[in-house]
Amino acid sequence: MADEYVIVLTTMAGDVDVEALARTIVVEQLAACVNVLPPMRSIYRWKGQVEEAHERQVVIKTSRASVSALRDRLHELHPYDVPEFLVLPIVDGSERYLKWIADSVRT
Repeated sequence: MADEYVIVLTTMAGDVDVEALARTIVVEQLAACVNVLPPMRSIYRWKGQVEEAHERQVVIKTSRASVSALRDRLHELHPYDVPEFLVLPIVDGSERYLKWIADSVRT
């Protein structure tokens, strides 16, 4: 059962209303839960240059079946040209928590 669920990671600029994006994807049942972590400093390569920015890590719990729709919606809502979208498998978890994810996202 655990392999039916995933964690999706994305980052957003620290000055963007990350909570609005999180609320939207939960309301639209693309995610069961979204954690918005405290501001962090990111150092990355972009267009051949090393850049630095204040960002927020966003952790999204969803079903594997919802990943495609979530990816499409995130690309619509996200302000970045190339938003992070990493899908991590859940290899194990409590049965009650995984059922809660199943009940919270649309299929």
